[in-house]
Amino acid sequence: MELGVRYEDAAAPEGMRLYAIGDIHGRADLLAKMLSLIEGEIVRDRPADWRTVYLGDYVDRGPDSAGVIEMIARRVAANPRHVALLGNHDKVLAEFLADPETWWRFADFEGETTARSYGVRIDFSSDAAIRQSREALLAAMPPAHIAFLNGLKLSAIFGDFFFCHAGIRPGVALDAQDPEDLIWIRREFSDYPGLHPKLVVHGHTPHHEPEIRANRVNLDTYAFASGRLTALAMEGREKRFLEVTG
Repeated sequence: MELGVRYEDAAAPEGMRLYAIGDIHGRADLLAKMLSLIEGEIVRDRPADWRTVYLGDYVDRGPDSAGVIEMIARRVAANPRHVALLGNHDKVLAEFLADPETWWRFADFEGETTARSYGVRIDFSSDAAIRQSREALLAAMPPAHIAFLNGLKLSAIFGDFFFCHAGIRPGVALDAQDPEDLIWIRREFSDYPGLHPKLVVHGHTPHHEPEIRANRVNLDTYAFASGRLTALAMEGREKRFLEVTG
């Protein structure tokens, strides 16, 4: 008998409703719609307890990374029921802010779109320009946004669900996962057919529709390009998808 949690059996903690929101990538317009939808449900239904888990990749590619961080950081600071996880794009931004020598990865991830949302034009043409650009971005970003990036969690567990950005290394205990795997892994995780100790809810690898497997759910639906942001609501064993478009 195969041990582990299957999609149809995974349950939220008794009395708790869970929401997980997929990769946002600068689409503050879509995030505002999704939060309005989720928060409206919470006010209407008054669940005994709830959590909203953000699966990472708040920045880059879309037009308003600053707006995305502002919305989530404000909620995380005000209410611990909002749980924000680290995505690989968020990690690369934080690394660039700490050390301009990592500029090449920030550039590769279209970090100039994030800088532009803070009113900064990034110039990667020389070492001096890179350092000046990084200093300008640091000066433009509110301290609360930088603190938010540096305080993001790698994973969260509620009931039968394990939340992370990219996935897990199969066969490794959940509490022993490599942080790099949690934000970067792809094929070794996505191609694995066996069950995990928890149902893994993740993003990172974009699909045109939510990807449902026996052992995982992928909520990355190309929000920055498709104009579709996806979330999963979980209560008891019930699971339903929420989608907003723009």
